[in-house]
Amino acid sequence: MSQGDVHRCSAGHPILPDDDAAAQGGAHGALLAHGVEHVTVAAEHLLRDVLASQRTRAAAEDPACGELWGDLDAVLGGKLMRPRLAAAAYLGLGGTDVGAAAHLAAAHELLHTAMLVHDDLLDHDEVRRGRANVAGRTRARVAAQGHGPAVAGQQAAAGALLAGDAALAQAFGLLAGAAPAAPGALPELLRLLADGVGTTVGGELLDVRGALAAPADVDALLVAELKTAVYSFRVPLESGAVLAGAAPGARAVLADVGTALGVAYQLVDDELGAVGDPAVTGKSVLSDLREGKRTELLRIAYRRADAAQTAVLDAHVGRPDLDADGADAVRAVLHATGAVEAVRTSAARHADIARTLATTLPEPLATYLHGVVDDLAGRER
Repeated sequence: MSQGDVHRCSAGHPILPDDDAAAQGGAHGALLAHGVEHVTVAAEHLLRDVLASQRTRAAAEDPACGELWGDLDAVLGGKLMRPRLAAAAYLGLGGTDVGAAAHLAAAHELLHTAMLVHDDLLDHDEVRRGRANVAGRTRARVAAQGHGPAVAGQQAAAGALLAGDAALAQAFGLLAGAAPAAPGALPELLRLLADGVGTTVGGELLDVRGALAAPADVDALLVAELKTAVYSFRVPLESGAVLAGAAPGARAVLADVGTALGVAYQLVDDELGAVGDPAVTGKSVLSDLREGKRTELLRIAYRRADAAQTAVLDAHVGRPDLDADGADAVRAVLHATGAVEAVRTSAARHADIARTLATTLPEPLATYLHGVVDDLAGRER
């Protein structure tokens, strides 16, 4: 589906018809859910087309430049949560242009891809979702050319840095496709996305610097808000409202819903990364503990631990060779100190705030977001 096709598919066919009968109860909610999925599919096709086009353009300059875009295309994939949030806010507040919504949604997904590429680089990770990421793919190519580990590592880091930069720049380029629907909204959309990136960079910095501080002294909730909640939840919801031309009040509510939901999401994610069931969640329960990741769960445990419990945490948390027995000892402390229950309570409180705020929005958007909160904050453990 080309960029032109995305716009043509919606010409004269608003995704949510202005029909009183269709606007009743469950029927209207089903229309919104269908509309969100329609926009998300269009955004995914658009994103693939954009990356393919960039790959062809770059390969004409040099094959290595084309490989960079090919690596980005290869690592796309996931739940497409951010595009769905942007689409829901836009459609739920009266937007009807599928092409504009698809460009906005695709911009958020490509921004997310850029953030993941850079985050993996900071964490020295070369695998994501069970397969090689940009750095891992670059390392494999360079190693296959006969270069040693040191050279391959340098090239892998450089490739990831540059690929993330390229994706970030193209995310802003995609916003231009939303301009025909609301030309006056484009400057504010650009500012909103730019501010979101700046805030996320600040969160990343605090996350990295947190490794220099004691686990009990890191403000993990602030990091969760800055690093995760803003670009993953608040900005997608706000941008959908801006594109729809919504009233400032609705935009402000969506911003607060996004912040509360994002913090709840991160709290649950951190809990699952330490005490969840990998068979259910698909998440490792060793990697965060091996890294010594400064989470709210770990902060509370250290604050509440007695001398013996602190000794257990000190002996195992942050050890790259942490085994299952050591992790079990840490988890016992996390439960015994009440840290797990405290984090669950905090996550539930933030989720309740998001739900309560969402009820002030028009239907069916309010109900849709209520369901999103339930899904993300109530993930199986």
